[in-house]
Order: sequence, then C-alpha cells, then structure tokens
Amino acid sequence: MKKLIYVIIAGAIITSCSSEPRYVISGKIEGADSVTFILQKREAGSTVTIDSAFSLDGSFKMKGGSVNYPEMVMLSTSDSRMRTTFYLENSKISITGKLDSLFAAKVTGSKTQDEYQGFVDSNKELTDQYSVLINEYQTARQNDDSVRISEIEKQAGDLQDQMTELKKSFIRNNPASFASPSLLTSLSYQMEADEIESFINVMDTAVQNTALITDLKIRVEAMKKVAVGQKAPDFTMNDPDGNAVTLYSKLGPRALLLDFWAAWCGPCRQENPNVVKAYKQFAKKGFDVFGVSLDHSRDAWLKAIEDDKLTWTHVSDLQRWDNAAARMYAVSSIPASFLLDENGIIVAKNLRGEDLLAKVKEMVEK
Repeated sequence: MKKLIYVIIAGAIITSCSSEPRYVISGKIEGADSVTFILQKREAGSTVTIDSAFSLDGSFKMKGGSVNYPEMVMLSTSDSRMRTTFYLENSKISITGKLDSLFAAKVTGSKTQDEYQGFVDSNKELTDQYSVLINEYQTARQNDDSVRISEIEKQAGDLQDQMTELKKSFIRNNPASFASPSLLTSLSYQMEADEIESFINVMDTAVQNTALITDLKIRVEAMKKVAVGQKAPDFTMNDPDGNAVTLYSKLGPRALLLDFWAAWCGPCRQENPNVVKAYKQFAKKGFDVFGVSLDHSRDAWLKAIEDDKLTWTHVSDLQRWDNAAARMYAVSSIPASFLLDENGIIVAKNLRGEDLLAKVKEMVEK
C-alpha cells in the first residue's frame, strides 16, 4: 500500500513538472535539410543564444524551458544570413516558410506575435509608401534634383508622423501587450522624458517589469537630469593630446554648444558645416563649442576634425556608445547637442542649421 502511494505521489510530481509552462517551437522550412537553426535574443547589448536544433528534411523542434515574459527573438541558420524575428512565449509555436526567404516565414501560436503582426499589417500601407519615397529620393539625389528632394523630404516627414502616431495608438490601446515595450523603445529616441514616462505609466504592471521598460525607466531618469532648464552635469574627459578637460572649464562665454558626434556618423558630418558656420560667425561674441566624440579609432577622430575644420576643443574616451559623457547625457543617437548659457543651464537641445544660428545669435546679442 505504501509503495502504491509513493508511486502515485511520484507520478503526480512528474506530471506537475512536465506541465510547467514552456515554449515548444516546431519548424518546417523548405530547402533547409541538414541545417542547424539557432534561436537568439539581444541582452545587455550582446547577442545571446537561447536554443538550437538540427533540421531533417526541413523539420526541426526546440523544446525549451519557461520564459519569464514574451520577448522578441531571432531565428537564424548557422551557415547563412537568413533570419526571421518573432515573439517567443510559453506556448506551442509553429514556423513555416522557405529558407531563401526566411524573413517572411509565417509564425503562429504566439499571442504577442499575433498582436505585433496586427500592428505591422495596419502600418503596411504607410511603410510601402515610405519605401517608394526612399527609392525616389535616391534617384533625385543622383539627378541633383533639389526641388524633388525637398518635396520627398516633406512627404517622408508626413509619413513618419503618421507611422509614429500608429505606434503611439497601439501602446495606448494595448497596455497589456508585450509588443508595446519594443514599440515604445523605438519611439523613445524622438521623445522627451515626460512623454516616455506617460506611456510607461499606462502599461500593465507585468509589461512594466520587462527588461526593455526597466532600461527605459533608467534612461528617463537620466534624461530628466539633462532636460531644458536643468544645469548641465560636469564631466572630465581627455583631449587628443591626453589632457584632461572638464566641461565646466569651457563655461564663461554667453553660449556653449556641447556637441556629441563621431567620424563614422554620416548625419553628424553633414551637420558639422552648420556648426562651423555658427562658430565662425559668433565665436568672437562669446560662443564656443565643446565636441565629444563617440569614436573608437583615434586616427579616424583626428582626421574628421581636420577634414571638417572643427577648430574648437574636442574630447573622447574612444568608447563609442559606452562613452561616459554620452551615457550621462542619455544620448541614444547622434548628432546630439545641448546649448548651455554662461551658468551651464541647458537652454535648448538638438538645434540644427538655421535654428542653431538663430538661437546662438539671440544668446550672444542679448
């Protein structure tokens, strides 16, 4: 009798363990015989392998443990650049398609993936229009058609505004969707701290506890410290000759532009002539520039300074996106700039071209 009870209890334990939520991925990919598929995700800035499986006649299966919450993952092959992305969660997920067009594989069985795909489908008309404009823009650039370039830039801007609003609407209407964090992350690069925080606050608690939102919360706090009206945090970094220079040592003029850029950044190099123009026009009236490079190569950094005729003070720790000052100032894209007054108060951010000239003129001639 005791033995029977023990067997029953043991069986119950095994059943309990085996019924724990977990993911099971079944794949059927044409043209993928004897191919190793790899499941990966991005974590702390690195690509981490979660699982792998060997396919026979295009079929493979991955049976993993439990995931804490749905998150975006990438399925790729070990010997090609073919890949597709989808939301992994504790469910039975099916992936079907062709190896030579793996990016278009059909994914079923993931509720979050269905929600995200619904968003993608609703956005398709706009993204298709945007793709057409990109091709037309390239043609206009080749033909040096400035009129058409201007028209396309306006049309593209309008489409971007519409696509942005679709993302915002999805987040507002789907506070419990685990697809919302990635959409908000993509939007956050063009948002101020208060707006990011307002979108985080509408999300369900479980969604707020994801890694993406946790990272955004940290970034929001950093952004608040460098918002317009705040005093710019001081920092020290080496110039090209290895001399330590503090930001505050450059204060004193009527206006100081803290400019984050890099030699490898195309938009930065395109904006540099505007900064040079402002510097030449207002340097004698109290305007200065403090350049912080997100380069890794010292040689490339110095060559860009020389080529672009950037004759002001420059510093860098040559750590690219891990640049200490960039992290302090919550810089997530470049060019990024902060315009400071003589007391180090941030009066404007990310001014470009004529907007920069007008604001500097106002500050030095007040």
